[in-house]
Amino acid sequence: MNFLGHEQIQSPARSSSQAIGAVVIGGCFQGLGIVRSLGKRGIPICVIDDETSISRFSRYTTHAIHVHDLHDEQQIIEALLAANQHLHLNGWVLYPTREELVVALSRSRDLLSSRFRVPTPAWETTCWAWDKRKTYALAARLGIPTPQTWYPQHSYELFKLEDKLPLVIKPAIKEHFIYATKAKAWRANTMNELYIRFREACTLVEPGEIMVQELIPGDGQQQFSYCAFFKAGKAIGSMIVQRRRQHPPEFGRASTYVESIDLPELAATSIRFLQAINYYGLVEMEYKYDPRTNAYKLLDVNARTWGYHTLGAHAGVDFPAMLFADQLGLPVEPRQALPGVKWIRLVTDLPTGLVELLHGNLDWPWYWQTLRHFNVEAVFDRHDPLPGLAELSLIPYLALKRGF
Repeated sequence: MNFLGHEQIQSPARSSSQAIGAVVIGGCFQGLGIVRSLGKRGIPICVIDDETSISRFSRYTTHAIHVHDLHDEQQIIEALLAANQHLHLNGWVLYPTREELVVALSRSRDLLSSRFRVPTPAWETTCWAWDKRKTYALAARLGIPTPQTWYPQHSYELFKLEDKLPLVIKPAIKEHFIYATKAKAWRANTMNELYIRFREACTLVEPGEIMVQELIPGDGQQQFSYCAFFKAGKAIGSMIVQRRRQHPPEFGRASTYVESIDLPELAATSIRFLQAINYYGLVEMEYKYDPRTNAYKLLDVNARTWGYHTLGAHAGVDFPAMLFADQLGLPVEPRQALPGVKWIRLVTDLPTGLVELLHGNLDWPWYWQTLRHFNVEAVFDRHDPLPGLAELSLIPYLALKRGF
């Protein structure tokens, strides 16, 4: 079956009136990409979210459910069970879009699997992506470079790091930090800044979860990712990208301009890690290139779809469709993304680009060319225009809710 087209994917054992669908948990632009990928193939979609999200406006959304909270693990499970009870979603495939959703599905996998198809791996696998302490420990055993990292329990331990400045303060578990700060990490240029930021971080998370990390030179253009649909020790679908721009510029919470590239070294490294944890499903592994050591250092492992996954379909690898087909027991043809395909999210890239231009960090002619020549926009689609219009109207809400 050709998964680049818009044909229907249905279980051969069911009629169209009983078609298996997908439950997209989290309806931001990332979730919208899943909705469109599957909806264009005639697959019914249920979107569940605790925010005013744009996916509910898509022509491909069959059901849209708003719940009070999708951050608490128990409430996530209760929301899914309630949706199944009211809408009869037995056998539908679950797609989480945030880390806390991944954790809830992983830890309650046995319970949920009696009602849904749950591609999220069991906790003994997922935990290696959820907690960076475990991620970096495994990477060290596998010989995969990571940033030099310290785990101070008390502020008096920081004096040993004075000769390592500037440094980065970040959490081992992102969700325990990012919702409170709307930041992925903090930079400390001086010891005074390091002490102040560390003490502030200690009020948000347990001291043992706070990492102090070397600052790798370079901006978002030094960041690369390996993306895959991984199964039985192999990448069935794969894509490698370079993050050309991100928001915020230094410690980006999200990509704003991305291009697929050819970098086999990253594939080999990533496959070793995924094989070691017996991984199944969709995954993004983030790296930053360190020019001092000529090494790609592993930063994060995201056990879910990622913001720019819609780039994959335009490069020949439609990740949500591949996962759905595999969950239904249909054959999936191996695919590797074509290099040179470009993705942009204009609503965040334009303000980010303007700030970088004013600071002299971007070249005007090059930036203008990237705005003129891209292959896919994250939200705007002339065949499904309402989500794009909705996102424009929701900019103040999104800025307040998540700092954009």
